[in-house]
Amino acid sequence: MPALIIAIPLFDGNMAVKAYKMCDHNTDIALDIKGDFRSKSQTYYLPGLELIQEIGLEPFSGEMPLFVDTNRFHILTNMITNKEIPPERLILTISASEPVDNKLLYGIEELLGLGYGLAIDGFPEEGLDSYLMGCAGYVILDYKNKNFTKQYLEMKRELDRKQLIISNIPDSDSYDNFSKVKNTLFSGGFYSAPITSGSGDISPLKVNALQLMRQINDEDFELKNIAKTIERDPALSISLLRYINSSAVGLKSKVDSINSAVAILGQKTILRWATIALSVEISQDKPSEITKLSLVRAKFAENLAPVFELGIFQNSLFMTGLFSLLDLILKKPMDQAVNEVAIDNLVREALVDHSGSLYRVLEFIYAYERADWNKISIILINNNISGERVGKAYTDALFWFHQLLSSIKEHNEENDSDAQQ
Repeated sequence: MPALIIAIPLFDGNMAVKAYKMCDHNTDIALDIKGDFRSKSQTYYLPGLELIQEIGLEPFSGEMPLFVDTNRFHILTNMITNKEIPPERLILTISASEPVDNKLLYGIEELLGLGYGLAIDGFPEEGLDSYLMGCAGYVILDYKNKNFTKQYLEMKRELDRKQLIISNIPDSDSYDNFSKVKNTLFSGGFYSAPITSGSGDISPLKVNALQLMRQINDEDFELKNIAKTIERDPALSISLLRYINSSAVGLKSKVDSINSAVAILGQKTILRWATIALSVEISQDKPSEITKLSLVRAKFAENLAPVFELGIFQNSLFMTGLFSLLDLILKKPMDQAVNEVAIDNLVREALVDHSGSLYRVLEFIYAYERADWNKISIILINNNISGERVGKAYTDALFWFHQLLSSIKEHNEENDSDAQQ
């Protein structure tokens, strides 16, 4: 059954990611399949756990806990325990409106005994006296719910015993209002909201990175000039040498010269390495989730190129996704931020004017990240796009990012080992 899946980050009051929440959507709903089948498929199917079973937890949540939606049927039929997934990594999320009886409570107690966590999505009608409230260690409240303020005030009394998660926080001001509340996590668009004013200073390291970014985005850049710029930046030099001597490149002998590394890799590979390395460097003083989001967006956009019949623009779509948070990274509006890097007119049109063929893909990605399944469904139908292709494009992007992180960690460990010897 085709499904769209995304893992949404949950932040603490210091903007550090502490967990992820998986959201999924059965794309058969978008194809107008009859309601009876639709409701049963939503009840009986666990696409998120099926995918985790296939590729593992790490691409979705790294080493952090993952919140996963569940219901009465999943609990009573052992669908969750049949998966070979470490229970201590999963927090099962059940709706506050789920009917509760002794069978369900017994099933929940068994799961808790095995090491699973339990979260309630919403605030039960019975309030703090609810049976579910007695079992759960986490409560999720929707910031946009009309009863949010009342529910929040009640939950504050429980924050010594339970962790609160406030979802759908729209902006940084709203986040700041709650960021000091103890034992609370947050989700929403606040951490990637666009900058509309300001002119942040750029550190010397970012100046070097941006200078190299401009060079590699010239149509016929000279490799010798690239080598000179890299040699002026110790961090970039180390990054390049780690990359070329890694198992990903697979050379038989070690390379210890920047000039040799640049010559061996050539224009195309240097362009891809530099694009990623520079993005990490210029966003080094931002939450790591910003770096992750930029890179996953870049690969997701590239993967969507053939889906949207834009195959010839794969590289431009990669750059569009990669620079989609440049305003946040450089602390200035996007129309000013893009002047710091060399990009083609199509990418600029998408990022600054929110128009053009590339923006269609970027707009789709924004909706996907918000789990705005209604908007996604409309785009799928209007463009005759298979939900299965989209789901694969996203999970492939996540897996690519996970491999990238693993490769970086492996290189660092190898270099630390060499240094000790």
